[in-house]
Amino acid sequence: MVRRLLVGLACVVLGGCSSVSYYSQLASGQWQLLQAREPVAKVIADPTRAQVLREHLAQSQKARTFASQALHLPDNQSYRLYADIGRPYVVWNVFATSEFSLLPQNHCFPIAGCVAYRGYYSQGAARGEAALLQLRGMDVSIGGVEAYSTLGWFDDPIMSSMMRWGEERLATVIFHELAHQRFYVKDDTEFNESFATFVEQEGTRQWRTARGLAPASESTLQQRDQFTQLILDTRTRLERLYAQPLAADAMRQAKADEFERLRREYRQLRDSQWAGDKRYDAWINQPMNNARLLPFGLYDQWVPAFAALFRREGGDWLKFYGAVEQLGGLPVEQRKLALKQLVGGGL
Repeated sequence: MVRRLLVGLACVVLGGCSSVSYYSQLASGQWQLLQAREPVAKVIADPTRAQVLREHLAQSQKARTFASQALHLPDNQSYRLYADIGRPYVVWNVFATSEFSLLPQNHCFPIAGCVAYRGYYSQGAARGEAALLQLRGMDVSIGGVEAYSTLGWFDDPIMSSMMRWGEERLATVIFHELAHQRFYVKDDTEFNESFATFVEQEGTRQWRTARGLAPASESTLQQRDQFTQLILDTRTRLERLYAQPLAADAMRQAKADEFERLRREYRQLRDSQWAGDKRYDAWINQPMNNARLLPFGLYDQWVPAFAALFRREGGDWLKFYGAVEQLGGLPVEQRKLALKQLVGGGL
């Protein structure tokens, strides 16, 4: 009975299920993850476990407590458990678009609604799905995921895939994933991810302050924002391009030109304002397509709107969450209009 429940829930949480084999790998992957969990306190107290692991987990629990006490995120067993999964990523997400579109191939389910990817617990299975989509002429991208939220259906663990991160990065992911448990809207990935990203960013700022640390480097934050804006600007130009009545060959060339413009503008920004910092070179130098741009629009589009809403509510987390819930209850078009007004200084 538990396994049948997992088939449905894994389908709901991680992405589309169009075949028995897809259902099965989701259920099996989630079941194995649940079976691997153990209390963080038990790991920390076990002298036979690696000292580095024990110390890292001990620091993570300070962030976990801060998340509930200071950020008013759910107070449950999520991220108070640990699971050694024996691989670098827990799932691999496959994003896909048409050749001349930035609309993701969505997969829709009763509880989570529509999501813009399919999740696979095996990298090989993800690559197989990507190959099939490419044969259909789709633009495809695969992204490894070190953590995900089951939206409160299960107690999500800290995974060994997250142990490569520093203390602060681990804290930010805990804040992000608990935000999904705090509030989630069906069929609106941009809203959900932008909300969780804002909670992650503001929560991290407050976490640094609480520990007596200086604010994060302004140059690092500025670089992140500038890089993100480059991607979003490219998305806007591509959307305009794809709306034009061009022949396929002309559209294909114009698309390639836009990606080359992105690389050129990035290098100019890197060399003129970032003192040659190459932190984003690996990403920018990989082959480009529409699907690679999808996560930027999903995770960043409405972050400024949520920042404005947080300021409007006087930095009070509970009032902020209440306002977010009100936005989430609006019909989708009204919700987007309200978010745009927040960005523009309205409301």
